[in-house]
Amino acid sequence: MVRYFLLLTALLLGTSSTYAEPSRAQQLCPEIDASVADERARLLDFTCYIAIPKTSPHWKTLSTGELPDTLSWRSAQGEDLAFPQSEDYYWLRIDIHNGATTPGFWYLKLDYAPLDHVEFHLDAPSDHRVITTGDRMPFFSRGVDYRYYLLPVSLREGETAQVSIRLHSSGAVNLPIALVTPDELVSSSNKLTLTHGLFYGSLLIFSIFNLLLFVSSGTTYYFYNAFYMAGLGMFLFAMGGFAYQYLWPYNPDLANTAIPISMALCALSMNLFGRSFLDVLDRKTFTSRLLTIQSLAGVTLLFLAPYLSYTTAIKTIAPVALIVICNLFFIGIARWRQGLSHARWYVLSWSTMVLGTISYALAAFGYLPDFLTHEIVMQGAIGSQVVLLNYAMVQRWRELNLKLLEVECSAKQKLERQVNERTTQLRAAMHDLENANRQLEALSTRDELTGLYNRRYMDNRLIELAREAHRTGQPVAFVLVDADHFKTINDRFGHGFGDTCLKAIAQVLERNICRPRDVAVRYGGEEFSLILPETDASGALRVSDAVLDDIRSSPVTAPDGSRHQVTMSAGIAILSPGDTIAATFERADQALYRAKEGGRDRTEIDPAAVRLTDARSALV
Repeated sequence: MVRYFLLLTALLLGTSSTYAEPSRAQQLCPEIDASVADERARLLDFTCYIAIPKTSPHWKTLSTGELPDTLSWRSAQGEDLAFPQSEDYYWLRIDIHNGATTPGFWYLKLDYAPLDHVEFHLDAPSDHRVITTGDRMPFFSRGVDYRYYLLPVSLREGETAQVSIRLHSSGAVNLPIALVTPDELVSSSNKLTLTHGLFYGSLLIFSIFNLLLFVSSGTTYYFYNAFYMAGLGMFLFAMGGFAYQYLWPYNPDLANTAIPISMALCALSMNLFGRSFLDVLDRKTFTSRLLTIQSLAGVTLLFLAPYLSYTTAIKTIAPVALIVICNLFFIGIARWRQGLSHARWYVLSWSTMVLGTISYALAAFGYLPDFLTHEIVMQGAIGSQVVLLNYAMVQRWRELNLKLLEVECSAKQKLERQVNERTTQLRAAMHDLENANRQLEALSTRDELTGLYNRRYMDNRLIELAREAHRTGQPVAFVLVDADHFKTINDRFGHGFGDTCLKAIAQVLERNICRPRDVAVRYGGEEFSLILPETDASGALRVSDAVLDDIRSSPVTAPDGSRHQVTMSAGIAILSPGDTIAATFERADQALYRAKEGGRDRTEIDPAAVRLTDARSALV
């Protein structure tokens, strides 16, 4: 009997000691006094967690009460919680106490949008709730219209609530949690709203600006840059939860596929931009083939992204995007070393992108804690890259303008040289043409045998002098001279001697006209004429007599050695105002005929010319 009593006593004591001992989770996660701001700032010191693998029988356990105490809960120890991609379920537990003397209200905030399943379990004396949400459910399931996840916690003075969070995601799991008052939440949200507004607004403005530059100039890299910034902005917009909140809150599938699609879009557009901006156009080079392969990979992933699972898409597209970024960085360095001056700005902009992307990717994949800090770093890197890239495009535009000015200046100088050369050639050609015209004119107006003017020149000259006589009233003397017995000379000595005589007559005529305007003409075989402007009958007679005397005293040596005297007959007429050329010529010809009839070797004057001369003398 005593033995049974002692055994019962031992059992009771053991049972009471079991109930008195705190659980493993309670030992690791002390209560946080939510009314103390310093403790709220150290929320992770009061947080414990556990990972349940898919192979565990407790993988689908829906509450912490159903989890056995034998599971290995761990303390966060003040460090941000981040887990790489896996199929595990994660549980977080926080015991929240209101140590104030008045009721309190707080928000437990989970600042990581791309989580598939999030369950908040609130167990408080006056409130028992379960909120099931995540990217696999419509946005309104969150209860609060906020891009991240919020759990309202309301406690009376002295009350304690146990909060458990059950999480699962096909991607990495980042758990940046905070316990904040409504005022703190509004303040931080306002600051982030301003920051994000400036960031996404700048991206949008730069995208539209580059698109307008493409439309106005037709330069392809402006389009690719706008394409790249739009894709990059959409990727961050989706990762930050804004796209799900504002663009497709009722489409959970699109909320998940938007991230890999925008990532593939970024890889494709940044590759196309790099190829165009860095002038990698020769398809035979290794660099060009590499960029072509990357473009094909980007297009393929862009079309496959909606049909792949999120896990597969992220594991496939993210490494490709990182490879594209690194390759473009090294290609930019190579082009810089090859002498492409604007490539240095491209390299500088891409270096910030490489560092920011690697940091962001490691945080997004759960290998680095503090995802929010890395998100801000990524935004800063993208902002720097966008500014530097646009500055690089300005530099390239400036270089192209300078080259264009150089080409224009060179072309202008070349054109000027060509114009000068052509002008010199033209002047030479004009000079040659002028000489040719003079020669042609000489040939057309000069007698080939004697060198005197011919009948064509005489006709044109008489027309000019007739107009001048009508205008000024000055007379023009017209003297016809004909060699005597010239046919006999040709018959006796031959035409060669006749030509010699004609040349001798021409020399005599030229010797006896002294004024620059007087002209000697051969207008027929042995027929010659003198045109003497501003000369009356007496003046013409003196010239005619001098010619006849000169020819008479200038014998020509015949082929047989004899000296032959050539004589000439002359007829004079005056072209006066009102007379016609034909009438004047006819009167001169009649005077010549009378000289021939009167015995030759003499001069006859047209009677009208004598009367005109007498009338002018009387007036004088």
